[in-house]
Amino acid sequence: MSDTQPRKRILTGDRPTGKLHLGHFVGSHRHRLALQDQYECFFLIADLHMLTTKPDKEDILAISDNARAIVMDHLAIGIDPAKATFCLQSAIHETYELQLLLSGLITVERLQQLPTIKDMAAAAHMEQIPYNLLGYPVLQSADILLPRAHLVPVGKDNESHVELTRQIARRFNNAYGEVFPLPEPYVVGGTLVGTDGQAKMSKSLDNAIFLSDDEATVRRRVMGMYTDPNRISADVPGRVEGNPVFIYHDFFNPNHAEVEDLKARYRAGKVGDVEVKEKLARALNAFLDPMRERRAYYEAQTGYVDELLYEGTLRAREEAKQTLLAAKQAMGLTGVWNRISRGAERRRKKAEATT
Repeated sequence: MSDTQPRKRILTGDRPTGKLHLGHFVGSHRHRLALQDQYECFFLIADLHMLTTKPDKEDILAISDNARAIVMDHLAIGIDPAKATFCLQSAIHETYELQLLLSGLITVERLQQLPTIKDMAAAAHMEQIPYNLLGYPVLQSADILLPRAHLVPVGKDNESHVELTRQIARRFNNAYGEVFPLPEPYVVGGTLVGTDGQAKMSKSLDNAIFLSDDEATVRRRVMGMYTDPNRISADVPGRVEGNPVFIYHDFFNPNHAEVEDLKARYRAGKVGDVEVKEKLARALNAFLDPMRERRAYYEAQTGYVDELLYEGTLRAREEAKQTLLAAKQAMGLTGVWNRISRGAERRRKKAEATT
């Protein structure tokens, strides 16, 4: 790509509900690392999205600390701050306005067809779906369209949200004029089972290993991991397939010969869980050590994360302001106010001239 040709943009983000863990890295953030050199990246702290399922005052007051933790986790995994724009969703006021303008381009029935809405409501133990949760995909469309993103990394379950955004953008462009590029989904794969072996890794289920965990905490969490429940002693052949300890070995242990040896001995009943877990803890800590070094470097720069988030939000607001103006001009909304204000100004001047 030519140096004079602008890079295409990515928009993706995280809800500020807590620190990032290994499941986040596997499912999403490793892909952000791979894409940061090819695209101009906007990373959104999606606190308005958080309100759809966590509207309590206590959760809202925790947003700033959680936002800082998420930005720090990005820096720790290797995201280059010179290549990333970190922005706070609720501080981009154009988001609220564009969401309203876009909401007239989609029907309630279309939104109700999205399975993720019902899944989110069920996960939050909601008996009825509130208005803001039903409109969640329209707010997401505003997030994507304001920076005019070309690519949106999403999990398979959220691919339909990007298609909805494309549908809304097409309808807007056809009705009012070409304003929005049609974003493409970039489906990222990978989920990581939690340390309990029962569900995917989650802070709320207390089955997570966090990117910010120290060496001792990682070892403690690994030593308490679920393995094969039918294996009551080390001399009993064990099951490797679906065993969380070996799932983690496959992903995080670069010593493939060691992993294959452990699997063979585990199946034959010639290795205990302790040895398998000890070697996993060592591999995980080796994986996290470079992150700890980067984290220590940035933590030593007091206020740096706040500055990144502040400057990134200002930049995102400027981009959003330009996009919203283009959308309102295409719709003819700016002309309405301009005509009224000119009429009022003429009347004011006429009144002043006769006094």
